[in-house]
Amino acid sequence: MRSHHKGKIKSSAGDHVFQILNYTFFILFTLICVYPFYYLFINTISDNSLVNAGKIMFYPKGIHFRNYIDVMKLENLGTAAFNSVARTVLGTALSSIVCSYLAYFFTKQNLWMRKLWYRFTVATMYFSAGLIPTYLNLRMLGFMNNFLVYIIPGMISVYNMVLIKTYIESLPAELEESAEIDGAGYIRRFVSIVLPLSVPIIATVSLFTAVSQWNSFMDCLLYITKPQLYTLQYILQMYFRQAQQLAQQLEMGGDSAFQATPKGIQMTITMVITIPIICVYPFVQRYFVKGIMVGAIKG
Repeated sequence: MRSHHKGKIKSSAGDHVFQILNYTFFILFTLICVYPFYYLFINTISDNSLVNAGKIMFYPKGIHFRNYIDVMKLENLGTAAFNSVARTVLGTALSSIVCSYLAYFFTKQNLWMRKLWYRFTVATMYFSAGLIPTYLNLRMLGFMNNFLVYIIPGMISVYNMVLIKTYIESLPAELEESAEIDGAGYIRRFVSIVLPLSVPIIATVSLFTAVSQWNSFMDCLLYITKPQLYTLQYILQMYFRQAQQLAQQLEMGGDSAFQATPKGIQMTITMVITIPIICVYPFVQRYFVKGIMVGAIKG
């Protein structure tokens, strides 16, 4: 009588070798991706003289957190951080809603001249007026020294809209048709059916938008002159360029036993900018792959 091992597939020697090589490759690849952040972090908490000499490679030495304490004391940092968080949250939320509804708008086959409007919108991805006309236009519209300059100009991303449109077109049409039969209008169908089903792709484009909003400082450089409207990235990149003078000021105003260095200050500023957006990523990562893959099925 033969014994049957249900659900078990015997692996060959080649399969075992492939699995070992596969796991080894991805472990090494992960280490290569993680190491720059780890290297940056251990240099921010190590003795600044050792960091300046390039002696910190794999583990911290002379651990301290004085660099972070000093950076947090920089002038206008709290207000700038609030502005960056506010623009990221408001800009991401508004852009996601507007891009989602615009994408839904372009999926309606009965829209008058739908193809023309869609192609006209997509064409803006390839052509722009340029920096000077954009500056003059925003100044004429009253966006100079206005917090809304962080939100309104980047409210619509055509790339994100195309991704969401493709995702919506992959949803079963019967769901929306049944709601239409029950008397639901476009907005009701969009809010009650399309939005809940489009969470993966919306989370994906929201991540793109949030990263872009958080990292942006050119709009602050071009359109803002009031210090109370400066963003964290603008403040820190300004301090980043002035690291030598800043290190001297921190050393003179602080503990004489602590030696601040430009390299230590620059690395700490980089970590302060990077950590918040890294903390956001794990919450949307589970939607990321599904959303971007489905959104890329059709053109």
